[in-house]
Amino acid sequence: MLLNKKSSFFTLLVPTILAILMVSGCAVPQKPQGGPKDETPPKLLKATPANETRNFTAKKIVLQFDEYYRLVNQYQEITSSPVLEKTEFKMKGKNLEIDIKDELLNETTYAINFGKAIADVNEGNPLKNFKYVFSTGSQIDSLKISGTVVNNLTLEKEKDVTVMLIPLKQDSIIFGKKKPSIYATTDTSGTFSLTNLHEGDYKLYALKESAGNKIFDNDNELLGFPGKTIHLTKDTTDIKLQLFKQIPQNFRVVDRRFELSGKIFISFNKSLANPTLKIIDPVGLDAQKLVEFTKTRDTAYLYLRSMDFDSLKVAVLDNNIALDTTKLQKDRKETFKAPLIITTSADVGNILKPGTDLQIYASSPISGRLPSLISLKENDAYINNYTIVEDPNDAKHLILRYRWRENVTYLLTFSEGALTGFFGEKNLNSPKRFKVDKPDNYSGMRLKVMLPDTGRAYVIELLNEKADATLRSDIIKKNTTIEYKNIPIGKYKVRVVYDTNRNGKWDTGSIKENRQPENIWVHPKTMILRPNFEVGEEAVVPKDATP
Repeated sequence: MLLNKKSSFFTLLVPTILAILMVSGCAVPQKPQGGPKDETPPKLLKATPANETRNFTAKKIVLQFDEYYRLVNQYQEITSSPVLEKTEFKMKGKNLEIDIKDELLNETTYAINFGKAIADVNEGNPLKNFKYVFSTGSQIDSLKISGTVVNNLTLEKEKDVTVMLIPLKQDSIIFGKKKPSIYATTDTSGTFSLTNLHEGDYKLYALKESAGNKIFDNDNELLGFPGKTIHLTKDTTDIKLQLFKQIPQNFRVVDRRFELSGKIFISFNKSLANPTLKIIDPVGLDAQKLVEFTKTRDTAYLYLRSMDFDSLKVAVLDNNIALDTTKLQKDRKETFKAPLIITTSADVGNILKPGTDLQIYASSPISGRLPSLISLKENDAYINNYTIVEDPNDAKHLILRYRWRENVTYLLTFSEGALTGFFGEKNLNSPKRFKVDKPDNYSGMRLKVMLPDTGRAYVIELLNEKADATLRSDIIKKNTTIEYKNIPIGKYKVRVVYDTNRNGKWDTGSIKENRQPENIWVHPKTMILRPNFEVGEEAVVPKDATP
């Protein structure tokens, strides 16, 4: 009988537990399972007092949304103009309560900008550019500034860019130091709109950042500005802002380290005109150093034959003017050992471009070469009628010249110890197998360029389809036809730089100098190069390149 009582007890208990679990599960917002992805942000159903209330006297604002939401980075995203320092934001179910504890000014329009702070619980879809506005007087400021933001180099419209408006009197206090109170975010078409503005003088900025703090405080952030003060007396529309990455004002060493081979890597935050390195301590090492700079002149490789030191102090100079010093440390007896690495211009896809020499690169300057340990086979037969020459401008570079043939497999072998590097390191056995690519994979183009002003200079750039790599640049000052030969088949873009200062390259802008970046024009047509067919195209460059 006791067993039967226990069975009856558990029989009654299980349904009770299940009922409790079902009720508690219904009380917690859950992410829906299955179905299409939710891409809709929360929607405002009601505001109390109503948005754009005049003669505002309330101490609390209640915003009711159609779904559960969360506040994301509220201290970064939510701002008010004028500033409300004591106001509190409280989440209560689907409502957001705003307790106003500040003393409000008379006859003043207040705007609470939520940025992207309000997002749904499930997918995080933000309610962008939502603003609650009220006035303690009988009028609400109603002026507006609108426009578009584009990337200066691509002329593509930029989304999710913060456009900031700062009163002129506060510009030096806020820009680059504090989050502004008036801002908006561009939509997918790159457009922005700043509303409920008061008459006055303002500075306008566009900022594309990753931190999201709405402060220009990183050299890698993109910035745009109109170049002049905005005198706001009426609605201002069609403002064009071009984003660019400006050259940092202050030079600094970004990174420095010993690599496995013993060479020293030093990178800078900007390119230099005529960089040099000087070893300050230990003094005796400066005479034996070997320095290499990259083509962009923002990175240096330092080679030292003697590593008998525990610290190294290096000065970076530009045009013989010291800019910065950096210090590296290691154990005095620490050793560095790594083999010499060999790469070639045929490594990618094991294909050599037809009509070209084979380029050979070593991981450090080559101090010795044993030809007897280098061999080249054509199919299965060894050949000797090739030459290997040194690049007089690059100690890490060799050039192999030979009359290459199609439909043949080549095997270039650097046996172990064939090359010796700067530190005495030698290569491991390095076989390089490759073929000469088919001519059908290459084509050509004749580009007829018509300039609007032959008294100016222009840089014509051939870009890949994504416009993120430059294959060739030509400086022209008159109408001309540019011939491109032996170009891989595919799609290309043509970009024109209006070379205002005639230095043969695109120059960025500067906030400090109130200088806009040099204008860019991108040919609207994508150039398609097909096998065995030379394309003829025309580029009529407009007089003024505007986004």
